[in-house]
Amino acid sequence: MLARWRARREHGRDREEESTMDRWLAVGLTNPEAEYGGTRHNIGADVIRAAAARHHVDLKPHKAQALVADTFVQAGADRIPVTLAVPFGYMNNSGGPVQQLVRFYKVPTERLIVVQDELDLEPGVLRLKRGGSGGHNGIRDINQRLGAKDYIRLRFGIGRPPGRMPGAKYVLQKFPTKERADVVDIAVEHAVDALVQVISEGLEATQNRVHTA
Repeated sequence: MLARWRARREHGRDREEESTMDRWLAVGLTNPEAEYGGTRHNIGADVIRAAAARHHVDLKPHKAQALVADTFVQAGADRIPVTLAVPFGYMNNSGGPVQQLVRFYKVPTERLIVVQDELDLEPGVLRLKRGGSGGHNGIRDINQRLGAKDYIRLRFGIGRPPGRMPGAKYVLQKFPTKERADVVDIAVEHAVDALVQVISEGLEATQNRVHTA
């Protein structure tokens, strides 16, 4: 009995060390789902929900003002802990929840991945980079609250608005049904692949694969 308790205690220590030393945090930017679910601006959250579904975990409310699920990514013989998160509130205030998540999970910004919509990429095109903002208000708020830009951005293309439609109106519209089915939903799964690959193989290897696809 004592040996079993010691084994459990050591296993708990291993998990604690693993969670503080190796954990990654992946955050999908969004507006409130009840009002804006399915819109172009919420595609980051769609990617995180798809990742949670693939890993058979449920996103649940967390005191860091976000929906959160903990899972693992396999990297050879290692299991790397990953927290998936979707902030509460509005896109332009994403920095607060992200800052709270980084602090709570003690994740360095180098191991933070933020999934965002990107006007400057065609629908479904994915690009990865470290740092910058690209004029995205949610990213700007994160940069300001973290005081850092060295996290990884997974940019998910949503295309440019037609004609003279303002970008602010365009991002709050839903994808056309055919584009959603034929392009966007497939790209969401590819984005989940990219998240897993960044964590298991590194940014450069994933960029080489994703950017040449």
